[in-house]
Parts: sequence; structure tokens; C-alpha cells
Amino acid sequence: MKYIKFFLIGIIFGIVMTKSEAVSWFRIYEMFRFESFHMYGIIGTAVVVGIIGTAIIKKVHLKDVTGKVISFNPKNMSVPRYLIGGIIFGLGWAMTGACPGPLFTLAGHGIAAIWVVIISSVVGTYLYGYFRDKLPH
Repeated sequence: MKYIKFFLIGIIFGIVMTKSEAVSWFRIYEMFRFESFHMYGIIGTAVVVGIIGTAIIKKVHLKDVTGKVISFNPKNMSVPRYLIGGIIFGLGWAMTGACPGPLFTLAGHGIAAIWVVIISSVVGTYLYGYFRDKLPH
């Protein structure tokens, strides 16, 4: 019962992703071919909302579900870190035809093949954590 609000937010997120067509491989295909502004508008809106949300969290000193103040650690701003990571991220997005955000929305729509992408994402994240110290940052 304690986490019902997160469950409801997830449902709302899924509905918004579906209604905005962000789960459509065709919309993602259009974006990568620079044929439509649709996905760029969604991504731009997400970036603006993220900037505003982060500013609010920092200004108000919001707390997480455990009661600890949310803090942001400074990142190492190196070109290879973001260039290589962005290329891998973009290639994965283009190959699967699915934005990472609504993967579970697609699973909820009954697209069984998306579980291969979800499991691969989890395995890739685990492998990154395992080899993180050996990778260039």
C-alpha cells in the first residue's frame, strides 16, 4: 500500500507514452531519418521538465522515499565518456526501434519480443557495473 503512488505514476506514464506515440517504432524510425519533429518535441519536453524538476529538488531539498535528502554528485565532463556512451545508446535505440523509457509500456501492450530488449538492457547495465573500473571515463 505504501508504494501505490509509484504504481499509479507508472500507469499514467504508460498512458502518456502510448497516447503521445512515443512507443511507436514508426515514430522512432521517422526521428532517426529526420522526417518528423514529433519525437524531438517529446524529448525536448522531457529535457525541460527534467531541468525544472532538478532545480526544484535542489532548491527545496526534497527527500527520497527513505527520508534522505536527494543530492546530485558532479560528473566528470570528458568527451569520450559522453560520445561513446551516446553512440552505444543511440545504436541500441535505433536497432530495437524502442525508446528505453517506455520499454515496460510495450511489454504491457503484449509485445513479447520487447522482453529480449529489457533483459538485454539489464544484463548490459550489470556488465557495465562489473567492468566500470576497467573502462575509459
